Amino acid sequence: MTYVVTEDCIKCKYMDCVEVCPVDCFYEGENMLVIHPDECIDCGVCEPECPAEAILPDTDKGADAWLELNRDYSARWPNITEKGESPPDAEKYEGVPNKFEKHFSPNPG
Repeated sequence: MTYVVTEDCIKCKYMDCVEVCPVDCFYEGENMLVIHPDECIDCGVCEPECPAEAILPDTDKGADAWLELNRDYSARWPNITEKGESPPDAEKYEGVPNKFEKHFSPNPG
């Protein structure tokens, strides 16, 4: 098992999860974070820290689709080890459906 970041992170990118990760397995895109599944030690401390509830175990229903996205973009984006600034309008995007189709950016952070 590993944890994955889902589309709920897109345009929110709070980064509270980065602060608690003991193995620095988060990678930063322009408007979301991903977890490198081979680096994640499955400790779960990141999941409750996410205000947008965007982090799930890969065993949750629907998380399998996010596993490959996390794997792919963690190989392309830079590793992040410290919490940065969230977008000023992050709260506006919490809970918005279909964020991947409308707002996902493949660009690195």
